[in-house]
Amino acid sequence: MRFRFCGDLDCPDWVLAEISTLAKLSSVKMKLLCVQVLKDLLGEGIDYDKVTKLTSDAKFDSGDIKASVAVLSFILSSAAKHNVDSESLSSELQQLGLPKEHTTGLCKSYEDKQTVLQEKMRESSLRLSRLESVSWRVDYTLSSSELREVNEPTVLLRFQVNGPDPASKEPIVASLTAEKFRVLLTELKQAQVMMNALN
Repeated sequence: MRFRFCGDLDCPDWVLAEISTLAKLSSVKMKLLCVQVLKDLLGEGIDYDKVTKLTSDAKFDSGDIKASVAVLSFILSSAAKHNVDSESLSSELQQLGLPKEHTTGLCKSYEDKQTVLQEKMRESSLRLSRLESVSWRVDYTLSSSELREVNEPTVLLRFQVNGPDPASKEPIVASLTAEKFRVLLTELKQAQVMMNALN
């Protein structure tokens, strides 16, 4: 059977297996656990002490706690990624065996944060690195000290790139002949025209 929150694919087996684990929680604790998982997905961090307290009544061991957080993280992020409304998500989770009271709490938490979660995912998607600055200079080299002939100029480019890891701020340096630089400039202008056409 295909599920919208799974991208119109079958639900992964590990998610099916953990649905019964989630069902051991009370519906109130389930909703509070969803709040913690959503905080983590939004980059605010998860309070593991709170999570441990929430799952203590159900006698969860550390493996069950990790599995519960993982399955909720998958359900919530996947539903947001595939733009599934809370009503459809509730219906699909009930088909998988999650009790109605549990799905109500989960879907209420999801509905409250769906837009923010989608925006956060949009911001972080396809962001491998960002160009911060470009500097350049032109060097003229002499072919021979006796002849004093000036060779073709060389263009030195220095790109300052911010990667996904803030600690990795290494510049990228490139040395191009004048001809290669003209080709690069032409291709960049063509790319800019194409990108402007998409807007």
